[in-house]
Amino acid sequence: MPGGINIALRIDQMRFDERVTQSIEPRPFDLLVTRACDGDLVAFDQIIIAHQQRVLGIAWRMLGNRDDAQDAAQETFLRVYKHLKNFDIKQDFSGWLYRITVNVCHDLARKRGRGNPVSLDAEREAGNFAEPVSPHNTERSAMHAQERAIIARALATLSEKERAAIVLRDLEGLTTEEVAGILGSTPTTVRSQVSSARAKIKSFRDRWLKTSVRNRER
Repeated sequence: MPGGINIALRIDQMRFDERVTQSIEPRPFDLLVTRACDGDLVAFDQIIIAHQQRVLGIAWRMLGNRDDAQDAAQETFLRVYKHLKNFDIKQDFSGWLYRITVNVCHDLARKRGRGNPVSLDAEREAGNFAEPVSPHNTERSAMHAQERAIIARALATLSEKERAAIVLRDLEGLTTEEVAGILGSTPTTVRSQVSSARAKIKSFRDRWLKTSVRNRER
């Protein structure tokens, strides 16, 4: 594949650090995609820059593991590059990209087995939760970190379809119709999956908090 090595190297440089996100040159995005489809590696590089954080975020929430999410993001962009020549420019590129992301995550989860998110302490040690910038927001920061940890663990208890629906709808903020298009489903089915996922996450959160209170009272 011409330029395949360069693309692989570019993708391999992706990290979870939000600072890697850069502004791309203002231009209609469909023109950028058209250039990439024609083999323009600079255009494809800009597409990676524009979408890598969201792809990584979806993968992390789907898989619950940063290393697996990194691998999934790399595989996603490699698949996108491989199949760009067959992409219909009239289609929604973002929806196509996120559908590939979800499929890659499903494939990786089946291949490696569903892993559990790491503990809150491990997340903090890895630097994934920002430390408070002043003594005045210490409690708020801790509560936010705890909520993220609870949600991560709750997501791991959902079915693949429920997890994909809730991640795209509630955590990524896509519309029900957009989620249905990405998952090849119907809005009615997506609403049902999201409703079920929300109920399970709430139940998990309630049990988590009750257990934490009991442990503190001992």
